[in-house]
Parts: sequence; structure tokens; C-alpha cells
Amino acid sequence: MSAQTASPNELTNGAGAAAVLAAGIGTFTIMVLDLAADKVAAIKSIANFYRPTGPLSGVTTAAILVWLACWAILDWRWKKREVAVTRVCTIALVLLVLSLVLTFPPIADLL
Repeated sequence: MSAQTASPNELTNGAGAAAVLAAGIGTFTIMVLDLAADKVAAIKSIANFYRPTGPLSGVTTAAILVWLACWAILDWRWKKREVAVTRVCTIALVLLVLSLVLTFPPIADLL
């Protein structure tokens, strides 16, 4: 992702691009952790933060932490830059679509 530093008076898109990409990473993280907790007993046990909810409590908590960390790091790196938004949005959309596809049991069961 090419990034250019902008002049002080110029509007930049880096902060917005950081939010979009972090959202894609966050959604994909939820699905990866959910599948891992479903398939691996040790991860299922570790992710069980709140017994009535089960491992979903740990999966969502960890995914939110990953999302916030990605957003903070990307925002810190891109805040004053002009970023290739088309590429960022494409990557975020691919991650979102993969996350959605992995929610369907026939596909998730293949993994």
C-alpha cells in the first residue's frame, strides 16, 4: 500500500482507510477464532470467559481487542497520509466476504 505524506493543510484519507481495513481484519478475526474454538478443545476452553455464553465470549473479546489494536496501529501509521483507498477497501471487502462465507456450516465443516 503506497502512502504519501500530505502537507499540513491538506485533507488526508489515512484515518478513514485505517478504520475500514481494521473492520475487515476484525470480522475475519472473529471467524478464524470461532472456527478455531469449534475445532480445537484447548482453544475452546481458553476462550470460555463466561460459562453461560461459552467460548463465544472469549472469541468476541479477543476479536474486539485485535480490531482495536489494528485500528490504533493503522491510524497511527496512516493518520497524516494519503492512502490508496481502492486497494484498502478491496482488501477489507475480501476479508468481509471470506468471513461471511465461513459462517455457512457446509463450508466451515470442510476446514
